[in-house]
Parts: sequence; structure tokens; C-alpha cells
Amino acid sequence: MTAPTKPPYGTAADSASERAPGEPLHSPVIDWFDEHARDLPWRRPEAGAWGVMVSEFMLQQTPVNRVLPVYEQWMARWPRPADLAAEAPGEAVRAWGRLGYPRRALRLHGAAVAITERHGGDVPSDHAQLLALPGIGEYTAAAVASFAYGQRHAVLDTNVRRVFARAVAGTQYPPNATTAAERRLARALLPEDAATAARWAAASMELGALVCTAKNEACHRCPIAAQCAWRLAGKPAHDGPPRRGQTYAGTDRQVRGRLLAVLREAHGPVPQAALDRVWHEPVQRARALDGLVSDGLVEPMPGGLYRLPLT
Repeated sequence: MTAPTKPPYGTAADSASERAPGEPLHSPVIDWFDEHARDLPWRRPEAGAWGVMVSEFMLQQTPVNRVLPVYEQWMARWPRPADLAAEAPGEAVRAWGRLGYPRRALRLHGAAVAITERHGGDVPSDHAQLLALPGIGEYTAAAVASFAYGQRHAVLDTNVRRVFARAVAGTQYPPNATTAAERRLARALLPEDAATAARWAAASMELGALVCTAKNEACHRCPIAAQCAWRLAGKPAHDGPPRRGQTYAGTDRQVRGRLLAVLREAHGPVPQAALDRVWHEPVQRARALDGLVSDGLVEPMPGGLYRLPLT
């Protein structure tokens, strides 16, 4: 996430009534970000918009420490969208490694092809054009436009939603799925100046990742603790729907991961027998393999052979 140059804030003559709703939060959070932001490769100027886009795909539901080595290898191999577009989609799946949710690799490959064909190989800066790319949703389009191009968009990931839920709404956790009310709040909290808004987006996300975490929040290190509605209310416990936990062991996701690992490590098509050895339960194994084929992550061939997709 590229951090735009920090602009000046309002003057002392600004009255409280003239302030935007989020203005009291902007300066302390951005100042904190200036001092504590992690030095991540996708935040550096040389990453460019493509580096930002790759990071956003990889960071979905995946922690930074797992993403870093794969990101570095990916960008060294495919420094521009056209480089990835020239490869078979199966190579993207192979390079994705163990990041999980490998359909993201296929979507990123599809986006690279579209960028190459429609935009001359340059990641578009226009939000609508970003949103029109395959595999790009509202969050990713807003994140790339904001972090890569310094535009004014509400960027709502899990970390930002949690910061807003606590600091403004006074609740421990946001709803399980993003709501229209959250989007309205995020837009209301946006600084008017585009460069400040882009920096606010990055800063509020970092605050949620490092300080206002889901568990063991570090309020003593929070730059807006004195204004936090949840803390001031005594940190009332979450009373909404149960938080969704993520399980992995024994699930179809684990079986899919093991099947894909065999195919990633192979230099050619793999026989059914080699896949059968990775999981003892035949019904679940077959269901997982069928799902991989249906998702376009695995390509069946004559003779009971399987490979990563070539087209």
C-alpha cells in the first residue's frame, strides 16, 4: 500500500461545527501511521500499481508474514501484468504455493490478461475500470485506486471495519458481513482531500492490524483511545451473532490443499493413483477433486490424468 505524501490539515480557525465527522480522528491516526507503519514492499514507490494489486489479492484472509516470501518471488518472476498474462494460469496456481484460497491466483491471472488486452499492460487508475476487471470486487478496486493512485475511496477491510466499529459505533466487532450502514459510515469519515483520504485508508487499516486487533487489543498504544466509543463505554462484550471461526483440519479445504500440492510439485500430468494417496477417505477426496476441477484449478485429461490448467 503506497502511502501518499502527507498534506496539511485544517487551520486553527476551523470550528468544530465545520469539521467533517471523522476529522478529530484523522490527524492522530495518520500521525501514528507516519511513525509506526511497517516497511512492506508493496508500500514502496517501486512497487507501482501492479505491486499493490498483487498484494491485495494475496492479503485477502492471509497474514502478512505468509504473504511476504510469495509476493517477493511473484514480483521477481512477473514484474508486470503482461509477464503473468503470457504464462498459463496453472503457473499462477503453482506459484501461489500454500497461501490458501488458490482461486485468487486464477483471478489475478485473469486480471493480468484483461489489463494487458484492455489497458496496454498498465493497471488502470479509474475506479470503474478497475471494478470491471475479472476477479476485482469493490474492496480491491477501492484499495488499488487509493493505495496506488492516491484517490479518495472508502477502503473497508476487516481491520478497518473493526476500528470503526469500536471507535465510532461503540461495539466490539463489526457485523459478519459488510453492511450498507458501515459503508455510509466509512464514506462519512473520509477526509475531503484525496491525498489525506488515501493516507487515512492506509493508516486506519494498519491501526486495526497492529493495535486494534481482534483479540488482545492494545488500547494503551492506540492514538485515539481517548475518543474510542467502545473503550469509553467500558468495552461491552459482543452481543451479536456468534463470530465465525475458521477451521481447517479435516475439511474439504485441507483435502483440496493436499491435492493441489501434488500437482504443483509435479512436472507433468499426475495419475489418479498419486492423488488417491494424499487422503484416506475416498468420498471426501473425490468431492474435493471435483471441486478443484469445477473451479478451474485442476484440468482432467484422458487416461485418468490430472494437471494444473493450461488455458
